[in-house]
Amino acid sequence: MKKTFFLIGLLLIQWSVQAQNVFLVKKSLVKFTSDASLEMIEAQSTKLEGVIKTDDRSFVFRSPMNTFDGFNSALQKTHFNTNYLETAKNPYTVFEGKIIEEVDFSKPGKYMVRGKGVFTCHGVEQERIIKCNLVISEKSIQITSDFTVLLDDHNIKIPSVVNQKIAEEIIISLNLELATNK
Repeated sequence: MKKTFFLIGLLLIQWSVQAQNVFLVKKSLVKFTSDASLEMIEAQSTKLEGVIKTDDRSFVFRSPMNTFDGFNSALQKTHFNTNYLETAKNPYTVFEGKIIEEVDFSKPGKYMVRGKGVFTCHGVEQERIIKCNLVISEKSIQITSDFTVLLDDHNIKIPSVVNQKIAEEIIISLNLELATNK
């Protein structure tokens, strides 16, 4: 995780020199849904941070996992943070990589793109390609995406006593607004 903090800091310093090519997350909404046979759990956070560097289409996004709210009970939130995601040891989920498609960020429009990179959740890295919709305007980028995360892929263990209350595949929905720092 120290590597990620160092990388984000280094990228922000490097990118601040070329601020016109950098878009920072200004507003975010990350939701997850666990739709298991006995229970649906939904939670959301508005604390996702990140940057896109438009000249090389690189990005880094991170979500502090202990900022999710909206669980069915306070006990669910506690179990999420202490037993399953272990947020004291693994405070962030991070996606770092590049946009595959060529995108002219100077032209307003709608684009379907794929982000390819390393997705790190619960301390476990996995190479992923995630589809996103971009809406580019003169001074902002809107990103929306829906994708899934398999608990087994990230070594997130669910006790058998609650395995019918927590889905093995979690649905993630993102809605981000990025803007230049000008």
